[in-house]
Amino acid sequence: MAHVLYLVHDLSDPAVRRRLIMLTRGGATVGLAGFSRAKIPGEIEGIKPVNLGRTADGRFVQRTWAVLKAMARLRSVLAGLSKPDVIVARNLETLALANRANGYFGGSVPIVYECLDIHRLLIGRGPVARSMRLAERWFGRNVSAIVTSSPAFKSNYFDVLSFLKIPVMLVENKVVAAMDDGLLPAPQKREDRPWRIGWFGALRCRKSLKLLAHFSRMANGRFEIILRGRPAYSEFDDFDAFVANEPFMRFYGPYRNPEDLGAIYGEVDFAWTADCFEEGHNSKWLLPNRLYEGCLHGAVPIAVQGTETAEALRRNNIGLILSDATSFALSMAMEGLDVRRVRYLKSAVAACDRRNWAIDEADCKSLVAWLAGLAPAGPRKTSDHFPISSSFAI
Repeated sequence: MAHVLYLVHDLSDPAVRRRLIMLTRGGATVGLAGFSRAKIPGEIEGIKPVNLGRTADGRFVQRTWAVLKAMARLRSVLAGLSKPDVIVARNLETLALANRANGYFGGSVPIVYECLDIHRLLIGRGPVARSMRLAERWFGRNVSAIVTSSPAFKSNYFDVLSFLKIPVMLVENKVVAAMDDGLLPAPQKREDRPWRIGWFGALRCRKSLKLLAHFSRMANGRFEIILRGRPAYSEFDDFDAFVANEPFMRFYGPYRNPEDLGAIYGEVDFAWTADCFEEGHNSKWLLPNRLYEGCLHGAVPIAVQGTETAEALRRNNIGLILSDATSFALSMAMEGLDVRRVRYLKSAVAACDRRNWAIDEADCKSLVAWLAGLAPAGPRKTSDHFPISSSFAI
């Protein structure tokens, strides 16, 4: 049984809970510490987290200061924890803490850098981006491996821009669902309601919000836009007021993953999987949670041409791919939509292999076995062997 110390950037992020479920289901015991951007529960999956301080979206200087303060008191924070077999640092800001924690435990604990987004400050050839990548290399000097969620992050960043030249492993943002939770039947549209497009999860894209609102107005009630999740309020002028003023758009707040997924996706016909946040870079490369959530529960995904998400739809021969991220392109894709066409689109999603969208117990155990088998921290060559199934390794 592996003992994992998990350092995270935001304890209130639902994706953190998903990773904890995956680790514990795979047989690991987990110690949890991290920053928070909202109120956190006393326990997450039965694990009492150590709160390292409050941070805020979009405030890089404030987050840096919070990391420095956490480093100063990290010894006392870790005093009650036993030595882990591996330290997993989620995001760059916790990577600095991982090195300090490793020193506290004697310097022999392997570190894994979990990088699920490529921040805009890391991208480019200018002095700021280069300085950030040098910082990433410094904090990652003792990292044994990187975990990321999209092959495009590896090919477009870690292979060509990052100074970290260590093995990269793919762990997609698949749903950690119950073993007996099969694909739900594709829900049929009721005649008494419009078609519905669901935009669920981390709501941080201003362009998507305005695009969907404009499209729904153009459709004049033929479509409704349903929003659920956690808005990044720092990215919007006034998210709540904007949605309140839209006649065909509704926001229903956060949801539980995976407990609520069947219900909320069963209420919509399409899943908006596009993301124009940091357009052309991170949003082009990522494979979002909503892609896996929606497809697992029968919603037809909508993506934009030229993105990794669109490539995923092509590989599976499902969904709608827009020519560009505009309300006009969405209108063209929806032209002539009827019950028969939607039934065909939904049947294609339902025919996909469940393992494309969901993680099973074997996947959880494979991940934990790989973590437990990591060699002591130190430089490793890219060609080093990973003792894990080909479904994970890149």
